[in-house]
Amino acid sequence: MGKQKKARKYATMKRMLSLRDQRLKEKDRLKPKKKEKKDPSALKEREVPQHPSCLFFQYNTQLGPPYHILVDTNFINFSIKAKLDLVQSMMDCLYAKCIPCITDCVMAEIEKLGQKYRVALRIAKDPRFERLPCTHRGTYADDCLVQRVTQHKCYIVATVDRDLKRRIRKIPGVPIMYISNHRYNIERMPDDYGAPRF
Repeated sequence: MGKQKKARKYATMKRMLSLRDQRLKEKDRLKPKKKEKKDPSALKEREVPQHPSCLFFQYNTQLGPPYHILVDTNFINFSIKAKLDLVQSMMDCLYAKCIPCITDCVMAEIEKLGQKYRVALRIAKDPRFERLPCTHRGTYADDCLVQRVTQHKCYIVATVDRDLKRRIRKIPGVPIMYISNHRYNIERMPDDYGAPRF
């Protein structure tokens, strides 16, 4: 009988001594970390996030006509499917002047969709729409919209995306526009925003 070949073991490591091993000399050994005892009388410092000054509890004082509405990619596509004119339907929903805003990310997403969504691209390039430049890297529109709304609470977000809606609901004072029953509806918008102030 011939000698049996041993299969070579891959990714095997040489056994090494721990730096805390007793067999090592005292000078080479790793010293155990001493835990610092915290002084109970010392004041504890916490980082508290700055609360936006535009909010009075849940009421957003920065929202008012003319409304700036951040439009998501799928909102334009679903509006075309429901045969709704964006600007006119927004005005019918809010009873005030509306300025739809499109970020560079949303524009890039629509362009990536290709020839099938050329009508959406033509609508997005409408001169009535305000273009908002993006400074961040990448073209993921959801993160861009959430970040923009967190920084500036003067926008209403128009989207049909469930995940994006869920993320925006966590941010106080930001209303959401969505499509249902072939018309635009608004969520989390207090009744007296459109009322005249005396």
